[in-house]
Amino acid sequence: MTSDAEFEVTASEQTALPVLRVRGEIDVASAPEFHARLSDLAGRGPEVIMVDLSEVSFIDSTGLGVLVGAEKELRQDGRELRLVVTRPQIMRLFQLTGLDEVFTVLSGTDASVRT
Repeated sequence: MTSDAEFEVTASEQTALPVLRVRGEIDVASAPEFHARLSDLAGRGPEVIMVDLSEVSFIDSTGLGVLVGAEKELRQDGRELRLVVTRPQIMRLFQLTGLDEVFTVLSGTDASVRT
């Protein structure tokens, strides 16, 4: 399990593309906060939301479930969820689960603005 010091979620809406930056481990202990912050951002109605996972060191099935649920909800509304994944172990998890085919996965936040 993770402690509060290891997990942090911050939202940035300074540009046209809102970004939810996540740091630490997304697991059963931190997933409720992650879900709440992502839902809050989605509730504001942006067409595209980017979740920056570049500082995430671990994500379990609970965290993946939060992302899948958000993707389904946004897609039903004609909106999009983009993920930034830079750590090989996190990208490997998305590949092993087939979620790299479900999500738009980017290698950096700058790429999201151009796509």
